[in-house]
Amino acid sequence: MKPLWITMLLVGCSLMTGGCTAGRPRMPPLASIDGVPGHFAQGRIIDLAQGRSITFDALIDQLAKNDLVFVGEVHDNPEHHLIEVQVLQALTARCGPLTVAMEFFTTAQQQALDRYMKGEVPEDVFLKEVDWAGGWSFPYHFYRPLLLSARENRDPVVGINLPASVVRKVARSGLDSLTPEEHAQTAKEIDLDHEAHRRYLSDVFKEHSHPDLGDFEHFYQAQCVWEDTMAENIARSLTKGGKMIVFVGNGHIINRFGIPDRVLRRAPVKISTLLLYPLTDRSILTKNMADHVWLTAGCSAGGHAFPPMKLRNAGEDKPDENHTDKNR
Repeated sequence: MKPLWITMLLVGCSLMTGGCTAGRPRMPPLASIDGVPGHFAQGRIIDLAQGRSITFDALIDQLAKNDLVFVGEVHDNPEHHLIEVQVLQALTARCGPLTVAMEFFTTAQQQALDRYMKGEVPEDVFLKEVDWAGGWSFPYHFYRPLLLSARENRDPVVGINLPASVVRKVARSGLDSLTPEEHAQTAKEIDLDHEAHRRYLSDVFKEHSHPDLGDFEHFYQAQCVWEDTMAENIARSLTKGGKMIVFVGNGHIINRFGIPDRVLRRAPVKISTLLLYPLTDRSILTKNMADHVWLTAGCSAGGHAFPPMKLRNAGEDKPDENHTDKNR
């Protein structure tokens, strides 16, 4: 049985698949775009608006035109972390220093994060100060190259998450159970009325039920508190100027209604989303799910895998799509 916080974390990467499967699959994993002829294999970077694959350089060209770039990962997929370092290094080389926002740290850990990024404390002290082993729960060696790259390039790093205890409490007991001190750590405005977002998370809830999460309404409130708070923290950092790149679980950015659209309600900026997508089956992508999708293998580091939440497989009926405005 997974701890509650692990279950909530995995909602943030709900496209995750299980670990690598031994042997040759019956059919090679391929993706297609709804309404667009042709197929795409693992390793392809897809521009969904254009309906075609593009090069890495072309991806960076397009991302560099935006004020805010979201990169959505599966937390325990090693390939995703390698891609993130490449994207950060390429964007920094193209645009100069970026603000790097990370779901993996809370706002309460910012001082410890700043000290480490400035070289004032060694890595082992930093990890103790942020309680990495007891907090984020995913292997630090996945994230270490990203932090070292940011430090080398003098990219400021900001934590955008809120304490796990607050999300846990809302998931179990609802927003009304929070104390004034706990409320002060959450976003001032929390949108609970986005129907497409609610339907999406209802599917996630059914796929990944947990004994401690018996009430979907509380689960949904927790997800909205989580995402609106990260959106508010991102928008606050954007007021300082410059470009920003955000690294979060891919479930927080799919269809843009998790964090990206919630940022746009707070800050009128140009946004681009890059979804790192583990391709393990014949899948159909929709054009509104992200600006770009990078198809990867579905390997998991183990210990956090769970059944995948599928988009749509070839031959399945077309689902209702969520159409969100895109600020390009």
